[in-house]
Amino acid sequence: MTAKELGNQTFLTEFILLGFGTIPKLQSLLLLLFLVIYLVTMAGNILIMAVVVADQHLHSPMYFFLGNLSCLETCYTSTVLPSMLASLLTGNRTISVGGCIAQCYFLGFLAATECYLLAAMSYDRYLAICKPLHYTTLMNGRFCLQLAAGSWVIGLVASSIAMGMMLQLTFCGPNEIDHFFCEFKQIINLYRNDIYQVEFLITIVAGLLTLPPFALTVTSYVCIISAILLIPSTTGRQKAFSTCSSHLIVVTIFYGTLSLVYLLPKTKTLRDLSKVFSLFYTILTPMTNPFIYSLRNKEVKEVLRKKCQIRLQAL
Repeated sequence: MTAKELGNQTFLTEFILLGFGTIPKLQSLLLLLFLVIYLVTMAGNILIMAVVVADQHLHSPMYFFLGNLSCLETCYTSTVLPSMLASLLTGNRTISVGGCIAQCYFLGFLAATECYLLAAMSYDRYLAICKPLHYTTLMNGRFCLQLAAGSWVIGLVASSIAMGMMLQLTFCGPNEIDHFFCEFKQIINLYRNDIYQVEFLITIVAGLLTLPPFALTVTSYVCIISAILLIPSTTGRQKAFSTCSSHLIVVTIFYGTLSLVYLLPKTKTLRDLSKVFSLFYTILTPMTNPFIYSLRNKEVKEVLRKKCQIRLQAL
């Protein structure tokens, strides 16, 4: 049973995540694909965290934030993929209301935290390139810890406020969510009550808590690119740009796909396309981050090479 009667009103107890159920012939292929993605994502991000913690050469602000980002991506993927894999394996696409709310809450928490972590990393690169003489003084250990802790706390507060407002309403009516996870916009559309005021308030809160880090990120990179263009030598410009290019790629993918998902008109065709774009910031971005940062970073590659050599010698 997915609902229960109370008086004349039906209250939902379960949701049905439609996911990619419209293409049943691909379920086995999707199961294998997402399983590989999950294993690669977990292995890559855990490896990055282990290397950052274990090697003294990587105990710097940039790698401290990278370790936090890898931890966040591990949690992000684990919030979405295990339930999706279980659904593809068993064919059971139902999820309890409590489970759906919990998934939505943690996704909101982690997404907001990532906005602020990316902004902190952008500010770190700004100081390193635009104010190199003052970098060590300004970006000290205490300030790095405050930026990282602040990112997690703000993300927690933002998601708690949004969920608190949403839980004031009662689920009723249709119980099908046309997505592969409990996405906020999809859930809010299931209310039959007058939700416009609550939806407006949640949108305002989300905007106030996510637009500032986005603005800080954009401003930081405008200043960074302007400073790089003023460097007279080509070698100097390439060296300066290489220190922030990996982060710029991650920021572009994250904000680009997130913007497409929430700004596209909600037509049937674009709604299906929205699922594809959602795959990028929930699943593919966490998987590619370790490769972007490690394969484009000489220090990380050197540390990994030395660790592998030591490991092989020990064997």
